[in-house]
Amino acid sequence: MARARWPDSRPSLDCPPEAVRLDPAGLATCGPGAVPTGAQALALGLKLDLNAASESELALLPGVGRDLAKRLVSAREEQGRFSSWEDVDAVPGVGAAKLETLRAATVLDAAAANGGVW
Repeated sequence: MARARWPDSRPSLDCPPEAVRLDPAGLATCGPGAVPTGAQALALGLKLDLNAASESELALLPGVGRDLAKRLVSAREEQGRFSSWEDVDAVPGVGAAKLETLRAATVLDAAAANGGVW
């Protein structure tokens, strides 16, 4: 009798998250296919470029919501790119907890995510 252990901590694919693609049926694969975006990318553990993300993309992040997403985009448009996490923390409504969430789900430099930024 076989026993399954769930959730299994081992990755289900043999490639890093930034190499995952979606085949024509929408299934994740390490082979050719479309680059996952939006909620698909979040589910795969890819990080969002905070300096390029739209308001609707930012609103998908856990704990961000539409209001904070709007403030982040407005601040970015007013001051230019976020160059440090201190710049992000200065946006009204961010605070320590949201900053940690943003640091876990986003990057400030697209190159830092090794191609995994959507």
